[in-house]
Amino acid sequence: MALKAGIVGLPNVGKSTLFNCLSSAKAQAANFPFCTIDAQMGQVSVPDERLTRLAEIVHPGRIVPAVCDIVDIAGLVKGASKGEGLGNQFLGNIRECDAIIHVLRCFDNGNIVHVDGTVDPVRDKEIIDTELQLKDLETVEGRIRRVEKQANVGGDKMAKVEYNLLLRYKEALEQGRSARTVELQNDEEENVARQMFLLTTKPVLYVCNVDEAAAANGNEYVERVREAVKDEDAELIVISAQTEADIAELETYEEKQMFLEDLGLSESGCNRLIKAIYSLLNLQTFITAGPMEVKAWTYRRGWKAPQCAGVIHTDFEKGFIRAEVIKYDDYIRYGSESAVREAGKMGVEGKDYVVQDGDIMHFRFNV
Repeated sequence: MALKAGIVGLPNVGKSTLFNCLSSAKAQAANFPFCTIDAQMGQVSVPDERLTRLAEIVHPGRIVPAVCDIVDIAGLVKGASKGEGLGNQFLGNIRECDAIIHVLRCFDNGNIVHVDGTVDPVRDKEIIDTELQLKDLETVEGRIRRVEKQANVGGDKMAKVEYNLLLRYKEALEQGRSARTVELQNDEEENVARQMFLLTTKPVLYVCNVDEAAAANGNEYVERVREAVKDEDAELIVISAQTEADIAELETYEEKQMFLEDLGLSESGCNRLIKAIYSLLNLQTFITAGPMEVKAWTYRRGWKAPQCAGVIHTDFEKGFIRAEVIKYDDYIRYGSESAVREAGKMGVEGKDYVVQDGDIMHFRFNV
């Protein structure tokens, strides 16, 4: 499933350091603006303890986790909507992403320059918000000019739907609000909105990049960001990118866990962030478990059984007959597929079954 999240922010806020930790790639990370020029793609495995537990029961040949794509995008500066810095390239890269990971610098370090001279994450957030909103406003005004006559004079119902939605978007953007704050009223508006590809309709996760001392509990900068985004439909996570880079250099799992415990953390920031990205993209996991492999399969929340079958192979969806479903907790409780069957805990589901996160599934089909 080709969904991806773009890591964005001002120059020198820690985007590339974070990207390297997440993807095990080696994007250049250096102390000068526009160190990252071209967007770099990485694929990350989604941490899922359920796979390990199932593997202890099934003893498969391999474990295959779910993955999601992330993109390290060049830093943006004020004026990007008019092409300043790497603005056009930056905005184009964001448009191709399904979600935005907005990194904010929430640490003091005189050795790392800030493009605006001082550390102020709320100001930095507003700079990027404004540039994205200005670009969207330009897009919306252009579309209004194209559909206005058709909506007001012609009998094109969808043109009217689009025109009315565009006017609401325009009002929000002119007030300094992102397009995602506009509530869509029906399925028709949702379809129209998807076709507009506006930058500020994309879901956002704010990442407060702190120093090691604030990795567990945050700091004053984080609290200021939290206050600034409290009315947004967005998540916030605190992470120390440099600390995560240090953890990644450790060789053993035990060393990494000791490091985390010393910081007062039960799980690495990267793991927490990857899980948050997966959720932000509206993704969930169903599992297949057998002697060859225990594998996590990615699907969109709300999908029904035939759609999920199609994730494995299009023939599974075309010839779908039924799905045999075991709940994860039941598999762990009874200790095997056969024991689950004997206990009457295996569900047999049809085409209308909405797959739940963690379902262990076997599809029956005929083509």
